Amino acid sequence: MSEKDVEATKSEADEAAYVEQIQIEVVYGLSHKQELITVMVDEGTTVEQAIIASGITELFDDIELGKNKVGIWNRAAKYTDVLADLDRIEIYRPLIADPKEVRKRRAEKAVEEGRANKVTGGRPVKLGAKGDK
Repeated sequence: MSEKDVEATKSEADEAAYVEQIQIEVVYGLSHKQELITVMVDEGTTVEQAIIASGITELFDDIELGKNKVGIWNRAAKYTDVLADLDRIEIYRPLIADPKEVRKRRAEKAVEEGRANKVTGGRPVKLGAKGDK
C-alpha cells in the first residue's frame, strides 16, 4: 500500500468516527419553578436520549420518562423521535382536571343561575329589551 492509500484510509476512518453535534433545548416548568437547559448532542439523538443527557430528571422528581407527554416546539412528539438542530423538547405535566368536564360544569352552572340559555348556550334573550325589533 502506498503512502497516499494509507492517508486516504485514515481520513475515511476519521470521517466515519466523527459525528455531527446539534444544539437542542429541554424545558419543563411548574407554577413556581421553570427550567430551560441547552445541550449539545450527537446528530441522530432521540427525544428520550436528549432528556437523559440534559439531566433535567435530576432537577424535577415528578418527571417520569415514558409517562409524561413530550413535544417539540409545541407539537406532540414520541420519545423515539429523532431530533434536529435547534429543536426544543417540552416535557408536559399531567392535567389536574379534564378541560371538557370543567367547561361542561361551568356551562351547567350558568344555565342554573339563569346566565345562559339552555337551548343556544348563549345569554338568554329578553323580549322587549333595547335593540329588539
